[in-house]
Amino acid sequence: MKLFSYDSKFSQIMLKLCYGCYLNLLWIICSLPVFTAGAATAALYDVTLRLAREEEPPLTGQFLKAFRENFRQATILWLILLALGILLGADGYILYHLYKGTTGILSVICTLGLALIIVAAIAYVIVLIYVFPLVASVKNSNWAMLKNALLIGIHYLFCTILVFAIHFAMFFAVVAIYTPLIIFGEGLCALLSSYLLGKVIRACSYDPAEESGADQ
Repeated sequence: MKLFSYDSKFSQIMLKLCYGCYLNLLWIICSLPVFTAGAATAALYDVTLRLAREEEPPLTGQFLKAFRENFRQATILWLILLALGILLGADGYILYHLYKGTTGILSVICTLGLALIIVAAIAYVIVLIYVFPLVASVKNSNWAMLKNALLIGIHYLFCTILVFAIHFAMFFAVVAIYTPLIIFGEGLCALLSSYLLGKVIRACSYDPAEESGADQ
């Protein structure tokens, strides 16, 4: 039947779902020590960006190769972002409870503080969305990775919103609708996101050597 032929749309969609499921399993296993989550995410996007370009890399081999190659930089960036995330969360928690228990000028100060925390949290999420796909795609310094992730995310805001919506939809589906959907998890999210992020990264391609020279 044509529906089940390898080249049919149905077969290609089912194949991509299988890829997402398998890559999600690899990502979970490699993220289990927690501090390796950054390297696992960079490796995941290395593979999914290739799939989005219609390449057919050996999934396991390419994932492990990218995991090794990006381990140092991705781990450093992940630990920085993890620390910042904990700091933002703690500051937001403290300010929120202070806001609830204060009045007058202190309440105004707490409100302004919460507003700043919200803005910082939005910037944090934008960086988190883009930094590991960038690590998987280009070579640059850690600071340049963080800076470019934020600038690209702001410039391509519609793409950023769509990628966030993909991850939020998966989170909502797993938590509120059908928990076993976690089998697709980040693997499928990264694969779907890569069709958007790949175009953005190619549009923003630059020469890291030139930028490093300019910073010096």
